[in-house]
Amino acid sequence: MANGWKKVRTTGLVISIIAVLFSCFLIAQRGLQLGQDFTGGYVTEFVIVQDLDKSALQAQINPHLNGEFKLSNQGALQWQLFQPPQDNIEQPLAWQSQLPDELGLQILDSRYVGAQVGAELIEQGGLALFVSLILVASYLIIRFEWRLAVASSVALLHDVILTLACFSVTGMEFDLTVLAALLAIIGYSLNDSIIIGDKVRELIRTHADQPVANTINQALASTLGRTLITSSTTLTTIGAIWLLGGASLHGFASALFIGIVFGTWSSIFVSATLPQWLGLSYQNYQQKLSDEALKQLAEP
Repeated sequence: MANGWKKVRTTGLVISIIAVLFSCFLIAQRGLQLGQDFTGGYVTEFVIVQDLDKSALQAQINPHLNGEFKLSNQGALQWQLFQPPQDNIEQPLAWQSQLPDELGLQILDSRYVGAQVGAELIEQGGLALFVSLILVASYLIIRFEWRLAVASSVALLHDVILTLACFSVTGMEFDLTVLAALLAIIGYSLNDSIIIGDKVRELIRTHADQPVANTINQALASTLGRTLITSSTTLTTIGAIWLLGGASLHGFASALFIGIVFGTWSSIFVSATLPQWLGLSYQNYQQKLSDEALKQLAEP
């Protein structure tokens, strides 16, 4: 049974490595569909009195609007229209007064997000993500033996990269709420990895006579129920946010859902299995005494 679980963990780790490499390739080839927070442009939020679907409303707006635009539903009869910045548009908001009166258009908010602001958000957001990963890795190195620390750090990168790849493949917008979700995913995955790492360290110290693979299996068996229950309840909450939070939170909820699923996977198959590949053993936790300490112990 122990050997069978070891093979499952090893297979899972190999799948994760392949998935990360493939995800990096996808992100490099396809890129991310950056949202209006990063690209800049005109954002108009409005309500109408007619209950139209997206295609019908687009057909109403399209004749009066030059260039590209994106229409998204924000709730009951409430919509948001985004126009990327274009040099050939003299009056980008003129379409508002040209729609039929029967639509009952009422503007709630209209603003322009500059491209420079978007560029600063990309730089600051990427820096925040990078700094958080560095700080987390530093904390893990202090807390754990380096093999467990490296495995936990790799698990964090695994979760972030696979989540970004899902956004790249599906074409979902990457905006500030998704960036916030990525930071939350790092914290969630770190918590799981620390719990499993603590259990592995504890069992290795107390079961020096058994193989490390068996010790890791025992650690996972003792924490698996807690991991699955926590993930399930968290995913239920995120599902409620996705259903009830409105379109503006769909990206945030989707990123969290994807990241937590991958985080649960990586806690089992990456952060717990990779240390075994790196040669984790009981000797790594033996206290090495100095010559002076050994002399003191030898004295009667």
